[in-house]
Amino acid sequence: MTNDHYVNPFDDERHAFLVLTNAAGQFSLWPGFAAVPDGWDAVFGPAGHAACLDHIEAAWTVLVPAA
Repeated sequence: MTNDHYVNPFDDERHAFLVLTNAAGQFSLWPGFAAVPDGWDAVFGPAGHAACLDHIEAAWTVLVPAA
Protein backbone atom coordinates (compact mmCIF):
# COMPACT_ATOMS: atom_id res chain seq x y z
CA MET A 1 0.00 0.00 0.00
CA THR A 2 1.34 3.44 -0.87
CA ASN A 3 0.38 6.90 0.29
CA ASP A 4 -0.01 9.07 -2.80
CA HIS A 5 -0.38 12.14 -0.55
CA TYR A 6 2.92 11.78 1.29
CA VAL A 7 5.32 14.68 0.77
CA ASN A 8 8.91 14.38 1.89
CA PRO A 9 9.38 16.99 4.66
CA PHE A 10 12.47 18.27 2.83
CA ASP A 11 10.24 19.11 -0.15
CA ASP A 12 7.05 20.20 1.62
CA GLU A 13 6.75 23.90 0.82
CA ARG A 14 3.94 24.36 3.37
CA HIS A 15 6.48 24.47 6.20
CA ALA A 16 9.25 26.85 7.21
CA PHE A 17 12.84 26.04 6.34
CA LEU A 18 16.33 26.99 7.49
CA VAL A 19 19.47 27.53 5.48
CA LEU A 20 22.43 25.74 7.03
CA THR A 21 26.15 26.01 6.38
CA ASN A 22 29.04 23.79 7.43
CA ALA A 23 32.76 24.39 7.94
CA ALA A 24 33.44 23.61 4.27
CA GLY A 25 31.20 26.50 3.24
CA GLN A 26 28.50 24.23 1.85
CA PHE A 27 24.81 25.12 2.17
CA SER A 28 21.77 22.98 2.91
CA LEU A 29 18.03 23.60 2.85
CA TRP A 30 16.66 22.13 6.08
CA PRO A 31 13.12 21.76 7.45
CA GLY A 32 12.59 24.19 10.32
CA PHE A 33 11.04 21.58 12.61
CA ALA A 34 14.08 19.26 12.47
CA ALA A 35 17.08 19.58 14.75
CA VAL A 36 20.14 21.11 13.10
CA PRO A 37 22.70 18.33 12.69
CA ASP A 38 26.13 18.48 14.31
CA GLY A 39 28.64 20.38 12.19
CA TRP A 40 26.01 22.65 10.63
CA ASP A 41 24.83 26.14 11.65
CA ALA A 42 21.59 27.91 10.76
CA VAL A 43 22.40 31.13 8.88
CA PHE A 44 18.95 32.08 7.52
CA GLY A 45 15.35 31.46 8.45
CA PRO A 46 13.04 30.16 9.46
CA ALA A 47 11.47 31.30 6.20
CA GLY A 48 9.55 29.97 3.26
CA HIS A 49 11.03 27.43 0.87
CA ALA A 50 11.47 29.96 -1.96
CA ALA A 51 13.07 32.59 0.29
CA CYS A 52 15.59 30.04 1.55
CA LEU A 53 16.45 28.94 -1.98
CA ASP A 54 16.89 32.60 -2.97
CA HIS A 55 19.24 33.08 -0.04
CA ILE A 56 21.30 30.03 -1.00
CA GLU A 57 21.52 31.18 -4.61
CA ALA A 58 22.72 34.64 -3.54
CA ALA A 59 25.11 33.49 -0.82
CA TRP A 60 26.66 30.28 -2.20
CA THR A 61 28.87 31.74 -4.87
CA VAL A 62 31.80 29.31 -4.56
CA LEU A 63 30.68 25.72 -5.04
CA VAL A 64 34.06 24.15 -4.29
CA PRO A 65 34.18 23.04 -0.62
CA ALA A 66 36.80 24.76 1.54
CA ALA A 67 39.80 22.59 2.31
